[in-house]
Amino acid sequence: MAALAAGSLLLSAGCSSNDDSGNTRVRSTGAPARVSSSPPSAKGSVKVVSTLTEGLASPWGLAELPSGDLLVSSRDRRTITRIDGSTGKQTLVGTVPGVSPAGEGGLLGIAVSPAFDTDHLVYAYFTTASDNRIARMRYDGTGRAPGRQLGAPHTILRGIPKGYIHNGGRIAFGPDGMLYAGTGETGQTRELAQDKKSLAGKILRMTPDGRPAPGNPVPGSLMYSYGHRNVQGLAWDGQKRLWASEFGQDTWDELNQIVPRGNYGWPKYEGKVGKAGFVDPVAQRRPSEASPSGIAFAQGSIWMAALRGERLWRIPLSGTPGREPLAAPQSFLQGQYGRLRTVLAAGSDRLWLVTSNTDTRGTPKPGDDRILVLQVR
Repeated sequence: MAALAAGSLLLSAGCSSNDDSGNTRVRSTGAPARVSSSPPSAKGSVKVVSTLTEGLASPWGLAELPSGDLLVSSRDRRTITRIDGSTGKQTLVGTVPGVSPAGEGGLLGIAVSPAFDTDHLVYAYFTTASDNRIARMRYDGTGRAPGRQLGAPHTILRGIPKGYIHNGGRIAFGPDGMLYAGTGETGQTRELAQDKKSLAGKILRMTPDGRPAPGNPVPGSLMYSYGHRNVQGLAWDGQKRLWASEFGQDTWDELNQIVPRGNYGWPKYEGKVGKAGFVDPVAQRRPSEASPSGIAFAQGSIWMAALRGERLWRIPLSGTPGREPLAAPQSFLQGQYGRLRTVLAAGSDRLWLVTSNTDTRGTPKPGDDRILVLQVR
């Protein structure tokens, strides 16, 4: 792939990961819904329509309920809160037991079961005193008082190595109904990313019960891809292909199109290398301008929330696999809302965007943290 020039973000020519020109929304139910078949514009735009809610403490994960309301997790307070999708009213759902917040660990990603209307299950990725794990809980928003609406967690996967940093944490149901999880390599034992028997530094694919999903690259293994440093963003494009954002170390942050059994190079390589046996990133960016966490797909583009970079990146994807993107990426909202943690497609031309200034690394302002409603193209 062509190298990045200073001050610009380039996508690889000849990479089969470029997106189609449609726009598909993958809702919390896991079902993709066709929104638009038009290609993205060469130049995009972002308009902050409103602040849905504010006063959130260390928000991290975000998931949409079938009703259109949102669930947001607090990394440090260990809580899940329901946000009314129209008024922004906050209702405490409950506290997740067993969470042990420290550093970058705590209550991280959340996801809503594809069968939520019948099973009422919410999934959470969190750090305990000994590991990272994924559990599911029954959510009763009508029969129980606020703060007591979560049932006891049932662990479906334990033993994901933990660290003070690099815990990964994003989970999402894909269009195939399987649960995907991005993990980190703990920041201490980087070689775990290349160890196919370790759950660290991987993207995992599992059934809703936590078992290795049918069709995984290695039968009986949860591993979908490996060689990752710290995956915190997962999204699917209009062709149902998986994309992931990843923190680099000192040189390049990455946007990767994920292929089954792909080796993404860490810790041997960071960014593009053009080496046989390794998958190069589709896009890379200096950590000072990115440090990406959540990503979403909308209006034919990947939208990437940047923490250290304090901006939202738009990466317009080509409609033909193997070709360069339609146009150069753009950044929006630079420095206006501080650190940006999570972005989620809200249908059509809308996104929800979660700030992250109360995570001990930001500079909170009055109202932080908040969920913004964006109109994008």
